[in-house]
Amino acid sequence: QVQLVESGGGLVQAGGSLRLSCAASGSIFGINRFAWYRQAPGKQRELVAIITSGGNTSYVDSVKGRFTISRDSAKNTVYLQMNSLSPGDTGVYYCHFRTLFPSDNTYWGQGTQVTVSS
Repeated sequence: QVQLVESGGGLVQAGGSLRLSCAASGSIFGINRFAWYRQAPGKQRELVAIITSGGNTSYVDSVKGRFTISRDSAKNTVYLQMNSLSPGDTGVYYCHFRTLFPSDNTYWGQGTQVTVSS
């Protein structure tokens, strides 16, 4: 079992920055990946960024060059550094953790609100 706790959301003006954190506790081992998703009001949840246990990263096109996902394996914490924020980045950001080997399991955090004002 894995528990995820997000923090770092808030209200920021357009052009500003925020750093989200996701602290994981429990069985963090094997082949796995962390991801950040977001959900804007009235829209479907979308994948924002992924980082694998091997350190590979990928991003949705809309955040490339502005957001950076990273992980501190010693602390079992994943971060999302968000720069040059725009109102379109507003939404609830969710931490997601998936184990791929030796078993396939998925976990979600409770979400943290990010609001970008114009």
